Amino acid sequence: MPDTLVRPTVDMAPTDRTARDMAPTHSTATPARRPDRFDRDGHDQLIDVRDLQAALPGIHGLRSWAHEALAVAPGESAVDIGSGSGSEVLAFAEAVGPTGHAVGVEPDPNLLAAAERRAAEAASTAKFATGDAYGLPFGPESFDAALCERVLQHLTAPARAAAEIARVLRPGGRVVVMDSDWGTAIVHPGNRQVVHQVIETLVTNTTNPFSGRRLSGLLHRAGLVIDEVGSHALVQDAGFGAGALVARISAMAVARGAITEQQREDLLTDLERGAESGDIHLSVTMFAVLAHKPE
Repeated sequence: MPDTLVRPTVDMAPTDRTARDMAPTHSTATPARRPDRFDRDGHDQLIDVRDLQAALPGIHGLRSWAHEALAVAPGESAVDIGSGSGSEVLAFAEAVGPTGHAVGVEPDPNLLAAAERRAAEAASTAKFATGDAYGLPFGPESFDAALCERVLQHLTAPARAAAEIARVLRPGGRVVVMDSDWGTAIVHPGNRQVVHQVIETLVTNTTNPFSGRRLSGLLHRAGLVIDEVGSHALVQDAGFGAGALVARISAMAVARGAITEQQREDLLTDLERGAESGDIHLSVTMFAVLAHKPE
């Protein structure tokens, strides 16, 4: 897996998808999860933060590229929309220095409290505010830079979020928006028809499953200028085997009658054997767009 964002010069072919991790399990339990960056009209979140652990090297690579592309300077103002536990806001705070302003926006009160504790422990100037991508609690033209990572896939009206980003950016302000595209999922090995039904179950039960491929269009329609588009395959480490996400989604596929329980068991067995032999590939492609607001 490359360490930097792939910058294609032509159309980006869909590549991959991650059936991410935790210990492999054949459990049929499929607990509902509300998104940590949620849309009340959307689906329950299928992807838990623990499912991302095996993909973290790829996510870290994308975040490094995002900070490089945004090039936040001392004295500027930067916002992370859907800031989670606050790591990227702390990075912004260090970049803008004592004369700048770095803030994270997060709807989950537990994550917000954790981010504030983290900032206090680091003696960081990072600030945090309650809010979501539909209603950022700031006036127009408040920020020089913005980041929005893996938020739009959970939204029923992502165009509203894109318009909010454009609203709070100053003329010349930059934004990086990153999101997965679950239509690029790869699960190997396994019966192709069974794999197709499992991926379709994930797509059907994700609020905005093709978010990644829509980012450029959304930002363009919001009045922003697209500067760069790229992608990065988040590939799960083979050592994680089938992973919890495949186990969970395949159980949902059985529940909706798309596959049989025996087909599910066969798929998970194929993946475990593939992990043992080194013939396994589980991935998803994440897309990233750098844009700016016209002067």
